[in-house]
Amino acid sequence: MPATQEDVARLAGVSRKTVSNVVNGFPHISKDVATRVGAAILELGYTPNHAARSLRTGRTGTIQLVVPELEVSYFAELAQWVVAAAEERGLSVLIRQTRGDRERERLALEGASGEATDGTILSPVSSDLAAIVSRKSQAPVVLVGEVAGGGMLPHIGIDNEAAAYAATQHLIRSGRRRVGFIGAQRGQMSHMARMRRDGYERALRDADLVVDERLVRYTDGYHRREGAAALRDLAATDLDGAFCATDLLALGAIRAARDLGIDVPVDLAVVGIDGLDEGEYSVPRLSTVAPDKNRIATRAVERLLEAIDTQAEGGTPRDGSEEVVGFELVQRESSS
Repeated sequence: MPATQEDVARLAGVSRKTVSNVVNGFPHISKDVATRVGAAILELGYTPNHAARSLRTGRTGTIQLVVPELEVSYFAELAQWVVAAAEERGLSVLIRQTRGDRERERLALEGASGEATDGTILSPVSSDLAAIVSRKSQAPVVLVGEVAGGGMLPHIGIDNEAAAYAATQHLIRSGRRRVGFIGAQRGQMSHMARMRRDGYERALRDADLVVDERLVRYTDGYHRREGAAALRDLAATDLDGAFCATDLLALGAIRAARDLGIDVPVDLAVVGIDGLDEGEYSVPRLSTVAPDKNRIATRAVERLLEAIDTQAEGGTPRDGSEEVVGFELVQRESSS
């Protein structure tokens, strides 16, 4: 007769609930307990019946990750880390892209995929917090990226203002005095862009440098082509440093500078934010502020599982705390 969770619990000296938590990869399990349960599973040859567990608990064992654009390398890299973190906990991940469209974001939460998964890690662009909180689906949501949780939903991310400050300060300390900003957004389009511009301007003020609107360029998006167009437009000014709101903008700016005969970093130092792998291989190699994407992904998965578990036990997930993840200034050739 096949071994059951009760058999594993008895041999390990723990409750059946603890065995279930270990099997499902829930956090906050002590190493000693996990070791004992794992040893009991091996000794008894216990194999979790995922289909039966799904019918019994109402869980699918699948979560979804909803991002704006997978062609934006940051989200592709984040997705890779989310999938790895989920797989370590025995979960599958459904990935959806919204193109930043408000209706697509709503359907991701309330449509078929939202109903078919246990919860969502969401990077919204067009939906505000009120729209997300008032969604029809009751499946838990953890936010990453643009929109903060406002105490109502968990949010994992970096301090964008501090990251931008660090990037701009690095340019100033390298001797640059006419530092531009590429990636500003108009109106209320991007909370991230506002925070990064705030950090840029604070670094200039703290260094007693003028905040010159003529050195700021607005972009419709964060792709290489927008960065290249912005740099071509800025080439007529006397800037000697460029802080770009994303690495893709920075890579586009470097390409345009090369086409125009501007030496990076001799004539122009460039720094981005995102810590993309491709920045390690650009010419010159890109200086960047690198968020801990592994940590963002891992904590997002863990926080979502905590909420799913709370809901499964009949409770209401209420942990809407903000979790700030660290970043690192990576100095490379583009700003040396």
